[in-house]
Amino acid sequence: MSWKRSDKLMDTIKASLQQFPCNWYVYSNFSSLVVLSSHPSSGVSLRQMVQFGEKPSTGTLFRASQFLSEELPIRLAHRVQELNDLPDGLNEMPSIGRVRDWYAQSFEELVNLPRPNLDADVKSRLLRPAKRDAHLISKATPNPSVKQGQYRSAPGQNGTGNGNGNGREVKASSSSRRYFAAADDGLEWPPELSAYNMKFAASLEKIKRRHDSVVTTVAQGILEWKRRKQRMQIDHNIQAFLDRFYMSRIGIRMLIGQHIALTDQRHRVDRNHVGIICTKTNVRDLAQEAIENARFVCEDHYGMFDAPKVQLVCNQDISFMYVPGHLSHMLFETLKNSLRAVVECHGSNKEEFPVTKVIVAEGKEDITIKISDEGGGIPRSSVPLVWTYMYTTVDQTPNLDPDFNKSDFKAPMAGFGYGLPISRLYARYFGGDLKLISMEG
Repeated sequence: MSWKRSDKLMDTIKASLQQFPCNWYVYSNFSSLVVLSSHPSSGVSLRQMVQFGEKPSTGTLFRASQFLSEELPIRLAHRVQELNDLPDGLNEMPSIGRVRDWYAQSFEELVNLPRPNLDADVKSRLLRPAKRDAHLISKATPNPSVKQGQYRSAPGQNGTGNGNGNGREVKASSSSRRYFAAADDGLEWPPELSAYNMKFAASLEKIKRRHDSVVTTVAQGILEWKRRKQRMQIDHNIQAFLDRFYMSRIGIRMLIGQHIALTDQRHRVDRNHVGIICTKTNVRDLAQEAIENARFVCEDHYGMFDAPKVQLVCNQDISFMYVPGHLSHMLFETLKNSLRAVVECHGSNKEEFPVTKVIVAEGKEDITIKISDEGGGIPRSSVPLVWTYMYTTVDQTPNLDPDFNKSDFKAPMAGFGYGLPISRLYARYFGGDLKLISMEG
């Protein structure tokens, strides 16, 4: 039986937004991941996430599930409201309505998930700070790649103060309202907690699968809107909405993916992985894999026997703490763009193409990856358009299969103008950036 949105559910979503008017975002960089909300917030670094997730107890995972059961519905509610209020008829597009209903359904499932009945002693133990809890609190570090309030949900709110749009002073949050609060006194936890943890993780897994094709479905909605309105490009308001929407999606999937992985981490075999975070992400290995994948897609798209060669210059030992899936996505999309430019500049029938170079440099503060091709460059006037969603140099944008179900926008070689804008959001999410320097000709 298919799910249907009800007026009562939409009223509940609106009521939740009135109760918590400021959206909770996750911004971060290599040293700090900052949870910004209408509640007082504290910073949590990737290293602290790893400390938290190395050997989480049943009680700690339960505390984390309680945080997410409050946090995620608010984020989902903001997305429902924003999709419902899109201007210029964009909210009327069938694909946009489909995505809105996914968020509404996920909101409903989370708020209706029954919680276990716990006795007073268990509740007291859960709220009691663990000895190692104090070591998980650090001063929040602003994201250097994101301007104050740049991706906040409600652009009309006051942007003064701490950057979360409400002008309040940031203080260390209480342990009862913090995700990374350890609850481990060394004693056994009742089976009800473990059962709930598994049930909650299963619900998150279901929600995560439902939202796998959000990026492609929203892209289809933008295509529908452009064709109905006979527009060539999207305007600034829609560009800003898509930036906020996809940045929020990255944060939601980061929280969901990490929690699912931590719940199942007893099955993990790689000692360097804590949830979806790898403490020793090997840049060379991921770059080599992205090169092979991009060349394969290039050969398949153009019907070539051998795609342009890619030279990788990288020390084998360069590794750092990161989410490998994010880095893989950025590398693949950027390489795919480079290879397409090379082939279309020189012609698919050319016997030998200029070599594209991938150079990785490790400094004291940053790891920089430069992808350099000889694909003709981009006119200076067109460089800003590269970061516009749905901008593409392909003559005709193809239709997306509505049933296409991929978590990342990787299906076609080109034609939708999503690769670079989404990749830049992934880079900025952890304090990095993606920059384009073009030499036309």
